Amino acid sequence: MIRVSGLSLRLGDFALQDVSLHVRPGEFFALMGPTGSGKTVVLESIAGLIQWQRGEIHIAGRDVTALPPERRRVSLVYQDHALFPHLTVLENVIFGQRYHGISPADGLREANELLDRLGLSRLCGRTPENLSGGEKQRVALARALACRPNVVLLDEPLSSLDPQFRDDLRSALKTLHMQMNLTVLMVTHDFVDALSLASRAAVIRGGRMEQVGQIDEIFRQPRSTFVAAFVGMKNVFRVTSPGLCELGNGVGFAVPDAAHGAMALRPEDVFVTRNPDLPGNWICLPAKIRSVRHEGFSWFTEAVCGHAVITAALDRQCLMAGGLEPGSPVWLGFTPERLHLVPDGSDETG
Repeated sequence: MIRVSGLSLRLGDFALQDVSLHVRPGEFFALMGPTGSGKTVVLESIAGLIQWQRGEIHIAGRDVTALPPERRRVSLVYQDHALFPHLTVLENVIFGQRYHGISPADGLREANELLDRLGLSRLCGRTPENLSGGEKQRVALARALACRPNVVLLDEPLSSLDPQFRDDLRSALKTLHMQMNLTVLMVTHDFVDALSLASRAAVIRGGRMEQVGQIDEIFRQPRSTFVAAFVGMKNVFRVTSPGLCELGNGVGFAVPDAAHGAMALRPEDVFVTRNPDLPGNWICLPAKIRSVRHEGFSWFTEAVCGHAVITAALDRQCLMAGGLEPGSPVWLGFTPERLHLVPDGSDETG
């Protein structure tokens, strides 16, 4: 449905460099990357809002590279809603239909159906100043869909919402995508949004694509140390010699002889215990607690292991047992299957 081929452009000191991307019909695709990586630039290029120097963009099998935004049949939803303050909810939703050849009668019927799907029917006479942040974002989404786009582009649609509104809108997006068979490309830096909504994803860095693939593959099998760190695979160990990762002070663990580069491990895959009696196939390393911190409802510890610092997620049983003060000795365990090889040269694109 969306095919971007070799997209390149320069904006001041920033450049997109040969970006290619394919979003299939009916797919929910997430484009992830740090601030300044080029996510929104890609989105606005697809929408026709930015002039590029090289590349092609196809939407629904049609070359739209040279077409103006209004002829691309694309709807773009920003995180700041961009609603008309003097119009009601219903007037906002139907506003753009006149530019897409939709008759007033059909447009009104479809708009009311969308408002009903999004739980906004009772608010159709209100103006934006009388809406919550979550309600405004739902109206912006309804307005985008009311123009019958081939694809919907979402730019951080949930990032400015409170947790409750974010959960509600995430659920609404998932339902709409399934019921209406929408093709969606969403820019986000929130892993929960990507994992909850997307089937495939890409990670962009400094204007270059680092990895494209199934969402689970990106989070479990990153192809570079940058992607590993970006998706929360905080533990990255260099393979120091054939068949071995050495962490210092005589601490290390065996890896396949053919492994070259680095081994990456998610914090959720590290088990923390004061007893080294773990299953025989596990890797078990001595460590000392450096710190314990919480992020929302999750708890993590950083433990010094040799010269390395390993981050591990803590379960409630481990927290309740206590004994995790700084300096406390523990054992860190994980299965070899949870280690992921990041090959040498995987960060050459910088």
